[in-house]
Amino acid sequence: MNKIDIHINHNGFREYDARWLYPDEINLAGLEHLGLGLGTQILNKTGKVSPRVVVGYDYRSYSEEVKNSLVKGLLNSGCNVEDVGLSLSPMAYFAQFELNADGVAMVTASHNENGWTGVKMGIEKGLTHAPEEMKELKDIVINHKFIKKQGKYKKIENFSQIYKNNLINNNKINKKIKAVVACGNGTAGIFAPEIIKGIGCEVVEMDCDLDFSFPKYNPNPEDLKMLHEISMKVKDTNADIGFGFDGDGDRVGVIDNNGNEIFSDKIGLLIARNLAPQFPNSKFVIDVKSTGLFSKDEILEKYNCKTIYWKTGHSHIKRKVNKEKALAGFEKSGHFFFNKPLGLGYDDGINSAIQVCHLLDNNKNKMSDIIKNLPTTYQTPTMAPYCKDEEKYKIVDDMTQKFIKFKDDNIKIDGEEIKEILTVNGIRFSLGDGSWGLIRASSNKPSLVVVTESPTSDNRKKAIFDFIDEQLQKTNKVGKYDQKI
Repeated sequence: MNKIDIHINHNGFREYDARWLYPDEINLAGLEHLGLGLGTQILNKTGKVSPRVVVGYDYRSYSEEVKNSLVKGLLNSGCNVEDVGLSLSPMAYFAQFELNADGVAMVTASHNENGWTGVKMGIEKGLTHAPEEMKELKDIVINHKFIKKQGKYKKIENFSQIYKNNLINNNKINKKIKAVVACGNGTAGIFAPEIIKGIGCEVVEMDCDLDFSFPKYNPNPEDLKMLHEISMKVKDTNADIGFGFDGDGDRVGVIDNNGNEIFSDKIGLLIARNLAPQFPNSKFVIDVKSTGLFSKDEILEKYNCKTIYWKTGHSHIKRKVNKEKALAGFEKSGHFFFNKPLGLGYDDGINSAIQVCHLLDNNKNKMSDIIKNLPTTYQTPTMAPYCKDEEKYKIVDDMTQKFIKFKDDNIKIDGEEIKEILTVNGIRFSLGDGSWGLIRASSNKPSLVVVTESPTSDNRKKAIFDFIDEQLQKTNKVGKYDQKI
């Protein structure tokens, strides 16, 4: 590999995974370089002479050639590669446990538009790289701090069936549940319908054929277009529930039997409520984008369960779940994490859907009635205004200082003063009535993230958003939103 041939945009090393436009921002030689760096990192961390690394890839038209170059680099570092083939991210994570491997590398750009590629990777089982590991990997790759030896390659045949059987055999349900299973033409299409059917559901398939031009919409359970399509299908087929899976199958969105979209943080709260009587004194980790209802929920309090708000991002939450020995973790984006006996700590959208099926199986009511048991709040979707990667963190820092000053100066938003500020991940400010707003930097795209919620009124929810947007527009460094209320 000549240095001249290698192309890697340094911004592709993100907080907890790596993503690039391919081949504009990374070429095959760059991907080989990435594999060599990851292999070196695994060798350094494990201290093993020939560590074993599980590799999988999604169904994008170019993912196999990306995977092959990554594998070449891993092999050149001295790692032994065990290729489980076409995969979901959770299947690759499961394979690391099942095969007792020393690392995992999953080639996927999840729900990002066609043209993106990336790698989700980890060393310690059940965990993926966090900022510290990503910074270390970037340093190894950019500064060529490589170990060079030769490893061996092994293809693991039919591993997908082992993954499917693991979920099916442990999760049979008794109640007859009719479920719409929507996959947005992503890789989950060849996994989710079979597994959900296998546990005992009647399945209505929707956009389950693999097509990475994503002809209808991106497979993203936060995307309102995808959720609206599922809603219509649920109503047309009189289904009990609708599930929408993202491109690599680690997230799920949920639609109730009336076709109403339920934000994933509230689904997380319903699951937590269902689990609390079985597992009293449990901890639940949730991200800062999530509803404020967790902190004062009467059922969680009754069973002495503790809620911890933490940084958004699948690596951040799963590490916190692991560290706190929490029973589960929930992200508003649809990443759910279940520790033993419910899971192995990583995010699996299909297992998350299964937990919703258990919720319905344990309850005589329909999902629309179950959700009515939660106090009403008015929530925005996750909204992402464009902001350059090199500017977004500075903007968030400035906003943090600005809102701290608003609090100190008793500035009112829609007639309410700021009572509390949380800065564990961006700035989350809460008003006296429990309403709140969030501004943070996206970890995997050049954008900010804005969310607001109010238990008081839809108007207040919007007033908080308008106030945030006014502050952001004053910077002249924030562009168009991907979606907006």
